[in-house]
Amino acid sequence: MNSGQMNAGVLVQPKQLELQTRPVPPPGPQEVLLKMDLLGICGSDVSLYLGHRSNTPFPLIIGHEGIGRIEQLGANVTGLQLGQKVVIEPNFPCGKCSLCWSGRSNICLHKRIFGVLEPGCFAEYALVPGQFVWPVPDSISNEDAVLIEPMAVALHALYTAPARPGDVLAVIGLGAIGLLLTQLACRMGYRVLAYDRVSEKIALAEQLGAIPILADSSEADLAKSWQKAGVNTIFECAGAAPALTMAIAAAPRGANVVVVGLADQASSLTEFTLTRQGIQVLSSIIYQHPLDFQRSIRLLEQGFIQPSKIISQSTTFKQLPAALEKASKGQDSKIILAV
Repeated sequence: MNSGQMNAGVLVQPKQLELQTRPVPPPGPQEVLLKMDLLGICGSDVSLYLGHRSNTPFPLIIGHEGIGRIEQLGANVTGLQLGQKVVIEPNFPCGKCSLCWSGRSNICLHKRIFGVLEPGCFAEYALVPGQFVWPVPDSISNEDAVLIEPMAVALHALYTAPARPGDVLAVIGLGAIGLLLTQLACRMGYRVLAYDRVSEKIALAEQLGAIPILADSSEADLAKSWQKAGVNTIFECAGAAPALTMAIAAAPRGANVVVVGLADQASSLTEFTLTRQGIQVLSSIIYQHPLDFQRSIRLLEQGFIQPSKIISQSTTFKQLPAALEKASKGQDSKIILAV
C-alpha cells in the first residue's frame, strides 16, 4: 500500500512546473488508484506548460499518457485486479449524449479531460475511472505500452481518411502522432511521404518506412513531390497554422486534407482554391471509445507495430521540469519518464 504522500508534477502557472508533495488520493466508488510506472510527454502537455490554453485550472497535476499497476480498487469496480498492468484512456466521454450514441464520443460535449481540466498522471499515483483503464498484457513492453494512447490517436486519424492500403499519403509534422501514423500506415501497406522542419525527425520517419521530403522544401517543392507521387491524402499533424495553410495550397487536385494538429492560431485558405481544386478538408481528434484503444492494444500484442521506436529520450520523473522545457523546443519526437 502507499505511504499516504506522493510526489506530483504541479503546473502552478505557465512555464512553472513544480514537484510537490501531495496526499495520495483515495479511490471513489467507480475509480482505481494506479501506481504509475512510465509517463509520456505529449504536445498537449507542452501547450499547457506554455500557457496556450486559457481555461487551465491552475494549480494542476498535468499529464495524461501513462501506464501503471492497480494499487487500490474503489467500490463497485469490476473486471480489474490489484497489481494489474494498465494503460490510461484519458478522455472520458459521458456515454449518454447524442454524439456518444451516434459513435462520435471523441467530440462529446460533456467529455472530461484527464490531466487537462482535472488532475492527471504526472505523479507517483493517479486516480482514474475504472471504465477508462485498459489491461495490458505483460508481453507488451512498458515502452510500447506507454504510447498506446497516442497510437490510438494516430489510428483514428488514419481511419478518418477515405484512403485505403496501396494509396499514397503525405504527413506534415513528425511529432509523436505524425511518426506513429507514419509507422502504422507503412505497416498497413500505404506509401507515405513524410515532411518536417527537423531533419532528425525525417530520418526517423524514413527508418519507419516513409519516403523523406527534405526539411528545407518549399510549398512549391511539396506540391511537385506530392503531384508526382500521386498523393491523395495529406495528414496535417504539425499543430501549427502555417502547416495547414501549406498543406491545402500544395495539395494535388482532388486530394483530401485531414487536420490532426491542434494549432491555436488561425490558418489562411481561399475558398476558390478548395472548390476549384476539389480539396476535401476533414478533421480528426483523439479517438472513438472504446474501439480505437481495443484495436491499438491488439496491434501491439500481435507485434504488428512497435511505437517505442519513436522515443527520443528516456529520463526519470524527477527530471520532469527539465523534460517539459526540452519538449517545448520541438526537437524531440517523444520523451518518456520512469516514475
